[in-house]
Amino acid sequence: MSESVSVVIPCYRSALTLPVLVPRLVSVLRELNVRYEVILVVDGSPDDTWPTAADLAERVEGVRAIHLSRNYGQHNALVAGIREAGSQVVVTMDDDLQHPPEQIPNLLAALEGDRLDLVYGVPHVEEHGFLRSFASRSVKACMSATLGIRTARKISAFRAFRTHLRDGFAQLSGPHASIDVALSWATTRVGSAHVHMNHRRHGRSNYSLPLLVRHTANMVLGYSAAPLRLASYLGFLVGLVGLLLGVAVLWHFATGSTTVAGFTTIASMVALFSAAQLIAIGVLGEYVGRIHGSGMGHPTYVIRERVGSAAPVGLPRQSSGAGAPARNAP
Repeated sequence: MSESVSVVIPCYRSALTLPVLVPRLVSVLRELNVRYEVILVVDGSPDDTWPTAADLAERVEGVRAIHLSRNYGQHNALVAGIREAGSQVVVTMDDDLQHPPEQIPNLLAALEGDRLDLVYGVPHVEEHGFLRSFASRSVKACMSATLGIRTARKISAFRAFRTHLRDGFAQLSGPHASIDVALSWATTRVGSAHVHMNHRRHGRSNYSLPLLVRHTANMVLGYSAAPLRLASYLGFLVGLVGLLLGVAVLWHFATGSTTVAGFTTIASMVALFSAAQLIAIGVLGEYVGRIHGSGMGHPTYVIRERVGSAAPVGLPRQSSGAGAPARNAP
């Protein structure tokens, strides 16, 4: 592995895990014998995560810390870190020690050996409980069905990809970012590598079931027109039901068997048609609201401060090879 590597870690409530994670990570990167950097993106964490990350950036060579002005969400923090990366390959991982740094060489080997642009780390055994794993699989199935991402079932937060892929989402803005959707815009050369993952040591995952549902809604409504099509299909289906009911009424009138319609039947039909209309209006309103929000210029993230050197460390830069790509402005 001769390419330089930037490891981006979104950090939230990880004051206890970062002092353990960073030394292990730096040790692994040194053994790879490549130029490297570790970027800790503190996503407005309310605990001591920022002082901890800043202290590590000051003491450990090759580590730098970025402090966002408030909590923007994991994917927004990833966008911030990826745009700061100065190496040829970016690795993203969680801050809770569920992604062992020792597994990074597996991702990089698959990336280089299979000539891929993007590699996801797929666990040998699910590290979450049944309900969380089921919810995660449901989200991935939804992404595959509505967003057209054929590799959605491989997706995980433990990934390695070539830095030039960020050019595909250089114009990404607004509060609803999704790294996996954005990466799918730039390449179809996607693979996976089986890795060992650990259980979370401290605290609980921030990705609760309601947050997973909200994240799925953000992806589907923000990156796909599928809900609008579903609303159209719903309107067509309800219209078909109404047409059949009209034919039935006319048939009864023609055969002389017309009776006074019961209140329950009328109320049910009114409720059915009203529900279909409200659902369609609600979906359309969600899209209009997102367009309005984008027009207001909501930022993807705002960086409050940085600590640490912005240059990768390690092996001397090869004079004959292509240097690290220029960083995009955050």
